[in-house]
Amino acid sequence: MANMPYEEARDKLIQAVQALEAGGLNLDQSMRQWEIGEALAKRAQSLLNDVRARLDAAQNAQAATADTAGTQSNLD
Repeated sequence: MANMPYEEARDKLIQAVQALEAGGLNLDQSMRQWEIGEALAKRAQSLLNDVRARLDAAQNAQAATADTAGTQSNLD
């Protein structure tokens, strides 16, 4: 699960939630689906946090060079 891409984690999380919502599972099966769902949610959130950090870094880099963008000093 640690290497699972976001889309796969999201899809499997949806499946786990649907299995719980559908009912018909015994207590052990329900707990297993819940544990899987928790792990998948953590994986998906971790990936989203990584993307957010990369976007923030790119925005900060862009803001840092905004004053000289398109000027001769930007070419030096």
